[in-house]
Amino acid sequence: MITMTLDSPADSATTSTYASCIESSRRARWDIERDVIRGRSFDFGKTFLPDSLSRAGELAALLPNERRFLSQVQGRTYANMLALVERFITAKGGELARSHGLGDQVAFEALVRLTDEELKHQALFRRIEEMMATQMPPGYNFLPQPNQVAQAVLAKSNWAVLALTLHIELFSQAHYRSSIDPDSSLSELWRDVFRFHWIEESQHAILDELEWRREHAQADAAARDRGVDELIELVGAVDAIVQAQAAADAEYFLRHVGRPLPEAEAKAVRDTLLKAYRWQYIVSGAQEPRFMTALSSMVTQAQMQRIGTGLAPIVAQVLQ
Repeated sequence: MITMTLDSPADSATTSTYASCIESSRRARWDIERDVIRGRSFDFGKTFLPDSLSRAGELAALLPNERRFLSQVQGRTYANMLALVERFITAKGGELARSHGLGDQVAFEALVRLTDEELKHQALFRRIEEMMATQMPPGYNFLPQPNQVAQAVLAKSNWAVLALTLHIELFSQAHYRSSIDPDSSLSELWRDVFRFHWIEESQHAILDELEWRREHAQADAAARDRGVDELIELVGAVDAIVQAQAAADAEYFLRHVGRPLPEAEAKAVRDTLLKAYRWQYIVSGAQEPRFMTALSSMVTQAQMQRIGTGLAPIVAQVLQ
């Protein structure tokens, strides 16, 4: 058992939280092939991403098998999007671990474990992309380049990057708990991929928030204000990725759905995909109570209004 002599009860409580994450990591440890894949394939006779996330159920003109195919296209992108963001999350985790390397060894170990687990998650999502590519029609294209995106994100301040990271970790957990886990009609392997991902991500969000609050405590008012502006810029960059990928996925779906759709129905597919992706990757996280509680405790009323103004056009399209 690791113990430390600390200067204050607050430090002791924080180190205890890092230690709890280490114990959770040890208990939750899993292997991609042995525990997740287990020699199975994806069942393409079943839905991947549930309607509450994909919004495929809103497209009443589509046949049931067509809505199922749309959920599979979205499910493929959902996995690739999580792999994308985990590229910069992993790099930032390693950087944060080094910042504790000659200090709090409990925090250091917790963040090293986070980094190792995020590397494994990237490998898991690469593995299932390979599997889905062999069973789905050719021509699918995931547009954003992980290293380029990571470089752009990591150019921002720790405050902004950690805020975005917590937002992502929390929405992925919320999606699993509220939509994926309760839906027994989904492909069993696809559902299991996100069950195992959720098991380890639950402690990552705790670490993200600890590190964000640590960064906030060290930053002066000007740095915090710059962080708010950079967070707004990062959300805008996510939305640009979402718009491009929604358009690419719509065209892929329309090419392979099996029949030519009337233009009004094709437009509905495009609009629904954009609405679904903005919900999945931006709005659902922004509305997650735990994220809002953390954010509101670290920004002023004026800063919160700036964030709300930046989100307003995206939220309006999702809710229309």
